Amino acid sequence: MRYCNVLLRITIVIAVILLIAGVLVACEFSVLINAIVDRMIVLRPGTKTFGWWAKPPVEPRISLYVYNVTNADDFLSNGSKAIVDEVGPYVYSETWEKVNIVENDNGTLSYNLRKIYKFREDLSAGPEDDVVIVPNIPMLSATSQSKHAARFLRLAMASIMDILKIKPFVQVSVGQLLWGYEDPLLKLAKDVVPKEQKLPYEEFGLLYGKNGTSSDRVTVYTGSDDIKHYGVIDKFNGRTHLPHWTTNDCNRLDGTDGSIFPPHITKERMLEVYDKDLCRLLPLVYEREVDTPNDVPAYRFTPPEWVFADVDSHPDNMCYCPAGKPSCSPNGLFNVSLCQYDSPIMLSFPHFYLADDSLRTQVEGISPPTKEKHQFYFDVQPKTGTTLRVSARIQINLAVSQVFDIKQVANFPDIIFPILWFEEGIDALPNEVTDMMRFAEHIPPKIRIVLIVALCTLGLVLLLLATFCLIRNSHRQSTLHLEGSNYLATAQVDMNKKQNKDNAPTTRY
Repeated sequence: MRYCNVLLRITIVIAVILLIAGVLVACEFSVLINAIVDRMIVLRPGTKTFGWWAKPPVEPRISLYVYNVTNADDFLSNGSKAIVDEVGPYVYSETWEKVNIVENDNGTLSYNLRKIYKFREDLSAGPEDDVVIVPNIPMLSATSQSKHAARFLRLAMASIMDILKIKPFVQVSVGQLLWGYEDPLLKLAKDVVPKEQKLPYEEFGLLYGKNGTSSDRVTVYTGSDDIKHYGVIDKFNGRTHLPHWTTNDCNRLDGTDGSIFPPHITKERMLEVYDKDLCRLLPLVYEREVDTPNDVPAYRFTPPEWVFADVDSHPDNMCYCPAGKPSCSPNGLFNVSLCQYDSPIMLSFPHFYLADDSLRTQVEGISPPTKEKHQFYFDVQPKTGTTLRVSARIQINLAVSQVFDIKQVANFPDIIFPILWFEEGIDALPNEVTDMMRFAEHIPPKIRIVLIVALCTLGLVLLLLATFCLIRNSHRQSTLHLEGSNYLATAQVDMNKKQNKDNAPTTRY
């Protein structure tokens, strides 16, 4: 009997432990899974995650659409509205690899990025040697910069351009526009400008010098010390802040490169991406849930509507106006001249999406923007912070200023002239990567439910069984006690009867 009672007590203790374990699994299982995910994604040399980060197993593509000017002579001579014909896409596949990787003592890695572009004629609208007519960016940049210079300098510039036969529009191939062509003004600058003031390139091309290993040295956090900094830039070329803007907040560099973000992303979090050509951090806000091609759920993040807004609409953008309000960009544009050697380059979204429509209608031939074709977005797996799909869409424009003293551009009005737009990104990750994410997304919740049900059910069964046994034992003991009491009472009666019989007097006859 004593052995059975001990066994019942042990069973009750085990049942309580199982029930408590079920409650803990219900409350804390996600914390455990998050800790496992955090450990798996930390950038440690030799791990799969590190290998995927260093040499992504994807083939990004960039598709470019050029605004070919079809009436350049009428535009300059007669003041007609410029007419453009959007030609493209011209598609390049890309290979990304981080090279010269060095581990640092403070939980960071430093590297250089190598990008190799390969033209894909099979996916393009034509060959790279298709000829287009576009604004002469080096020339128009020089004339716009001279608008507030001394008059004799502008006249001298006009004479030099006349001698060199430089015109406001150039006829070049798509390949030359992207990767570089010899420009007379740049050649002249190379010969006459002091060495310390020379531009770091000898030819002009919108992607000149980008096909190969970048000289930019990037340092990012591995997440080993603090997972909240996973993938975040610590330094870019030794700097923790940009030198261009008026506040430290707008000069921050502590975003990611867009391939990864700190994990456990919520819909309320703002993501930030830094790219040198953007000249700033680009904020991204949650838009909606999406399903990616490999059936991995993701959150879509897009730039907020105020990202390129004018200061009247969004006063916080004043920090991007280093020379005060007159230097602020029109609504829907962002001035990157400070990091493009003072060339008046303005960025926008394609077809002036989210910009004032008056910018689009300054020229003819650009259709109204649509969200599906022209929105910039990142689809991010929230648990791991990995980018599953991205379409980075940006349009390059030139802000041209009319300068009457330079006859070549005397009839060129103040205008935001579109040059081209591109979309760069990936459609999906390989199955090897997404299988792990799908496992992390779907399996742990199922395991959690199974564990909760199993632990709680087993605990309740054991507790009920032990309770039943205790009640039964208690009832049995009560029965035995009653039976024992009846036996004693009967025995006592028999003894009393016997005693009375013995004590009774004997009758003689």
